[in-house]
Amino acid sequence: MAPLEIVLILLAAVVVSGACARMLPLPVPVPLVQIALGVFVAAVVNLGVRLDPQVFFVLFLPPLLFFDGWRLPKAGLLRDKGMILALALGLVVFTVLGAGLLIHWMIPAMPLAVAFALAAVISPTDPVAVKAIAARVAVPKRLMRLLEGEALLNDASGLVCLRFAVAAVLTGTFSLVDAVGSFVWASAVGLAAGFAVTTVAAHLKNWVSHRYGEDVGAQILISLLIPFGAYFLADSVGASGILAAVAAGITMGYVEQGGGALAETRVRRSAVWETIQFGASGVIFILLGEQLPRIASRAAEVVHEAGHAEIFWLLLYVAAITFGVAALRFAWVWALVRVALCRAASWRLVAALTVAGVRGTVTLAGVLSLPFMLADGSPFPARDLAVFLAAGVIIASLVAATLLLPGLLSHLDFAAEPGEEAAEDAARVAAGEAALAAIARAQGGLATHPGDADLGAEAATRAMAPYRQRIDALSRSGAEGDVARRIEALERELELIGMRAERERLLQLTRSGQLSDEAARKLVREVDLVEARIAGA
Repeated sequence: MAPLEIVLILLAAVVVSGACARMLPLPVPVPLVQIALGVFVAAVVNLGVRLDPQVFFVLFLPPLLFFDGWRLPKAGLLRDKGMILALALGLVVFTVLGAGLLIHWMIPAMPLAVAFALAAVISPTDPVAVKAIAARVAVPKRLMRLLEGEALLNDASGLVCLRFAVAAVLTGTFSLVDAVGSFVWASAVGLAAGFAVTTVAAHLKNWVSHRYGEDVGAQILISLLIPFGAYFLADSVGASGILAAVAAGITMGYVEQGGGALAETRVRRSAVWETIQFGASGVIFILLGEQLPRIASRAAEVVHEAGHAEIFWLLLYVAAITFGVAALRFAWVWALVRVALCRAASWRLVAALTVAGVRGTVTLAGVLSLPFMLADGSPFPARDLAVFLAAGVIIASLVAATLLLPGLLSHLDFAAEPGEEAAEDAARVAAGEAALAAIARAQGGLATHPGDADLGAEAATRAMAPYRQRIDALSRSGAEGDVARRIEALERELELIGMRAERERLLQLTRSGQLSDEAARKLVREVDLVEARIAGA
């Protein structure tokens, strides 16, 4: 089948999966629906997709991680930085070591380095899947942000561990000293590359926009190119392209607080990126379902060669690895709450954090990036079995979270974030006051004709009362219609001035730390939508 036809079928399947998930009476997460739909597609149509590991990895991961970093609430990340770092870094290393040894012990045919590579790809968690599972359950905001922060950072740390494990398989050697040195280099330079690419790109596009005007399409395209530019820059010097993409996304979030882009650019860019996230993550799970029958068949051959009954042992391996990873996570979270935070660990909270650690797109993209061949041309050892086990852990963790997480989250006592609602209300008041003051200052400067002073006063009054109906002005004709149209034009200009001042005040409150990123994004989007409507009128 032609590549274009394959892409169209995959995208159509993603659209259908979203509709199917909404139709189901139970809160089944969209990724599970997409995997099932992929299996159905494989049974009906032979797409014949052969995934190139490197192309697959580069095509999907940089934009997804960039967008996650861009949208990550920075205030929550800084507030719970200790807990997040302990989960994203310490737990990843703990999981890679523990799960890697467990996998190698259960499956001696899988080399230790490959077992560590598999453990590395199943260590990152996926908050998107948690949101889908908990769509009908009230998840505490702070808990959700904790999971988001962990998932963003452990994506990078898990994939860096994968890189070292694969290098050990390909070269047959491993040095802890070299690995630590390479990790420090890859992390530091990767973060610096992401920051540099985003900062330079933002300054250049702002310089061009201020002098020659802003092209909305070009601005959106620049944002799409930034994660790939950061990835390839870091990768070209031997650093972590994944960390570069994450750093670029986080930097983009801070760049946005400068308010340099037009409202129309932000609105349209947000829609484009949300579509890309939905489409890319959906295609990954559809491809997993489509590849699953062939992966299972080849994995069964590996198990059969070891003298076991294929299906039973494959399912046993998946169950044992899923349980082992969950046990490692439970023990780490319990110790973290008990020791690091110096308070008694609530079993319900620890269990919720454990079950919420589902695996998703990054795990799948990482395991599919395993090379097919070694440097000498021989097959990568146990690759098909590793891919199947990773896919099985993804499905098992999604099913477990679907069944257990709603009950664990009900009546969960989790510390709330104080004063967020009050801060949002105060920000609305402050932004409104800034808009009124800006309109009042601009009113007198709009008189360009002998009668414009009175028209400007009427326009300012109407701009300060946006809910007043304008049916009477729009229904006039003749000379009165001309006057009404002039008043409407002045009113529109004053409203735009007020909204720009309102948005600037919101961004000032965000930069000063008085307003959270999430609340600021919500309020700025409200202003942007109205401004885009008025500017296009």
